[in-house]
This record gives sequence, C-alpha cells and structure tokens, in this order.
Amino acid sequence: MATTASTRRQFLSLLGLSAVAVSCGTATGATSGKGQTRTLRYQGWAGQVTLPELAENLGYLEDVKLKWVGNTISGPQDIQSAATGQIDFGGAFNGAVVKLAANNAPIKAVISYYGSDKYAYNGFYVLKDSPIRSARDLVGKKVGMNTLGAHSEAMLDIYLQRGGLSRAQIGKVEPLVVPPVNTEQSLRQKQIEVAVLGGILRDKALATGGVRPLFTDHELLGSFSAGTYVMTDRFLKQNPETARIFVTAVGRAIEWSRSTPREEVIARMTDIVKKRGRNEETAPLKYWWSYGVAETAGRITGAELQLWIDWLVGRGDIQKGQVTLSDLFTNEFNGNQKSTATAQSGS
Repeated sequence: MATTASTRRQFLSLLGLSAVAVSCGTATGATSGKGQTRTLRYQGWAGQVTLPELAENLGYLEDVKLKWVGNTISGPQDIQSAATGQIDFGGAFNGAVVKLAANNAPIKAVISYYGSDKYAYNGFYVLKDSPIRSARDLVGKKVGMNTLGAHSEAMLDIYLQRGGLSRAQIGKVEPLVVPPVNTEQSLRQKQIEVAVLGGILRDKALATGGVRPLFTDHELLGSFSAGTYVMTDRFLKQNPETARIFVTAVGRAIEWSRSTPREEVIARMTDIVKKRGRNEETAPLKYWWSYGVAETAGRITGAELQLWIDWLVGRGDIQKGQVTLSDLFTNEFNGNQKSTATAQSGS
C-alpha cells in the first residue's frame, strides 16, 4: 500500500499516543531491594545474534538470564513493549527513542547497540538497470523498509531534503513496511523500486548481484551510533545492580566483537543460533562484519540523541524544549571505561 505524508504523520502521532498511554507502565519483572530480578525478558531478531545474546553466551551476564519472548522487526514496537513492561529492555533508532520520551514514556537510554560504519551500514538499493539516480527520481516511487518512523525513514528524509526536494515532493515518496527477509525479493520482483538493506541481508543481496546502491546512511552521516537500548525509570530504580550487570555486559560484548577475529565472532554466532532452536538459517551469518557502534563499549555521548531531537523539532513532530537531553540517557550503569576496551575472550 502507498504511505503518504499524511499516513506518516498518523504513524508518528500513533507512536506518541501509545507513549502517553504507557507513561505509567512498569516493568512487571522488577522487584525491590535484595530481591532484584535476575531474569530479563526481551525480543530477538530472526537469524541474528543481538549483543545481549552474545554477552550471555560469553558469560558476561553473570547470574542474570535472558528470557526470549519472541521476535520483532520494529524498533519502535520494541521500545514501546519495554515502556509498558511487557519486556525489560528494548532497542530502537535514537529518533524513535526521542519521540517516545517526548510523549512522557518513562524510559531512559542506557547503552548504544548499533550504528553505522564502513562495514555496518544501511543502503538504499535499486536494481542495476533502474533509472533512479537521484533524490528527485524517488518522487512517486516505493521504498521498502522494516518499519516506519525509525532509522530508515529518517535517512530517507535527510537524503530527500539534501536533494532539494520540497516537503510536498517528499510526501510523494512512498515508504512501505516490508519484512527484512522479504525486502530483497520484493525489489527483484519490482514490487518496490528501492530496498533498504543492511548487514547480513545487504551483503547477501550484493553477493547475488544485480543491485546497486543509491545512497547509504554512512555516506550521509559518517560513522555514528544510531540506536540505544532503553529501560524504564522504574526498572532502573528497583533493579540497579541487574541493570549494571546488563549494560556492562553489553558494552563488553561490543568490545569483544571488535577485538576478536571476524571468523571467530561468526563461528560463535552460528553456534548460538543453532543451539537456541528457533528454526533459523545460519548461512547468512557469514556476511556479518560489525555492530557499528561508534563509542567505546557503547557509552552514550548525547550527540547521537541531540541530532534526532533537532531533526524531530525541525519536522514539527516535537516542540523545542519538549525533551531534555540530560534526562534522556545515562551512562551510570555502564561499568566499562570511556576510552579503553575491557573486553575479554569468553569461555
């Protein structure tokens, strides 16, 4: 279906309304005092190994256990589930985190978990013989992405703005939700004109051939941390030690993935996927290169969130001053040093 500018506004409004609805949400797994929860409920991503899953496998989570409750393909959905207490942590593009916080959701970003670098980036791909060569060529075209109101739509918006398109023209570009595992096929079958592909799925499509990049987020913004894991204020207050173990473990896993030979990282990820029994393919894991987190151990500088506060204000999605940066994130629970990697090989 076509997604118009009006539909996009409706989606962002819906995200805001859902945030208001969950502003009193609690993490039901939390307990106070010495009885802090040692089980963290979360959503995974099909065919991928998330940083918390890697951290657990490496033994960094100590006595804290992860409880998988299902998969998601949407960052905004993931952090809304965290805000309502359906899960204990969720991750999303930083613009979606800002949007949710602007509508009084009781969340705080605690660590960066993905980003863009020369290896880990999202590209906007067209067929090799496509006539699409510039931003203006996208007017009236369909762009397939995993979810709306998040990373891919933000990058598309920036690209179109830099291409000199008016807001009315931008509104005629049609972002569509397409499950990541189907995006390449949808492009090749010409159901969409542009496919947003990242990581394993991107490299698999490039290996097959017949596609070319229109642009990438790395070309637009350089290397940057793009998304953060969030927890509710209530969870952090009631379970500070568990939060510290979790955040520090994720930071160590980031550094382990940087300092360990790529083949070893892929072998461990493949073993994790095989053992967890979710009926997933492991072959695409060979295309993994990086999580793309810019800062050491995923520490948050604030700049990676301020960028999207300014972007949302510029779009009119939030009011200036509606979000206070210092209230949006904390590095309090990250036990890793700012400038030195603390990663160690796991057992």
